Amino acid sequence: MRHFFTTKIKIVLLAAVLIAAVSALVLSLTGNSYPSTVVQGVLAPLRAGATHLTAQAEKLYDYIFSYESLLAENEALKEQLSQMENQARQAAALTKENQALRDALELKENNEGYEMVDGYIISWSSNDWSSTFTINQGTNAGIAEGMCAITANGEVVGLVSEVGSNYAVIKTVLDSSLEISATIVSSGYNGMVKGGYSTDHPDQMRMNYLPSSATIRNNDQVVTTGSTVYPRNLILGYVVDAGFDDTGVAKYAQLRPAADIGALDQVFIITKYNVE
Repeated sequence: MRHFFTTKIKIVLLAAVLIAAVSALVLSLTGNSYPSTVVQGVLAPLRAGATHLTAQAEKLYDYIFSYESLLAENEALKEQLSQMENQARQAAALTKENQALRDALELKENNEGYEMVDGYIISWSSNDWSSTFTINQGTNAGIAEGMCAITANGEVVGLVSEVGSNYAVIKTVLDSSLEISATIVSSGYNGMVKGGYSTDHPDQMRMNYLPSSATIRNNDQVVTTGSTVYPRNLILGYVVDAGFDDTGVAKYAQLRPAADIGALDQVFIITKYNVE
């Protein structure tokens, strides 16, 4: 576009120069004689046209200069916006990392009997019956198969099902093959919690083998009973529904996991703890 307008300006200026040159040449040849007056009358419109063309060329030049200035300003603003967005992302990442460090410190302070290794999720894997993910820590960090994974808030995430030197696969509490001994805090009823990934409620768990006389309320908290795998009183989830199982002689409870499984990016593996 700039080349087009520049060429146009050159043509306008050249025309103006030619008109002025012709006018000067005629005047120099005719002097102040009568023919000169006639010629000047003829050339007057041409000189006026040349003046007009020059003025238009100046306006066109000003327009091009202004347009290019706007383009340059636009590019500068885009670059500034990109830098600000990058700074905002970095600040958000630092804030998230600092919060994770604070949560980890608080978790260790509240659970002095635990030895833990933190790991970050690097991939997810799921099918019709299984829910697993992989973290970036393995045997080199002291992780072994059968260890419990929790969040920074002490919520159960799952169990280490496979481990390598620098990775570990975690089977989540939603996995249909995972069963955990649990207790309803408000009533003390015990049962077995199983992942519902292969059921109509893949984002929930089911607590089975509850007494038929059990009083079960929504939002009742469910925690681990305690074993060689899962420390006592880790939060598993909250009751969202209840009913009788197929036998009609026992009750079950549907649970919402305490841990927001889908939103996780970091977990803590309990590598050692004191069994009560």
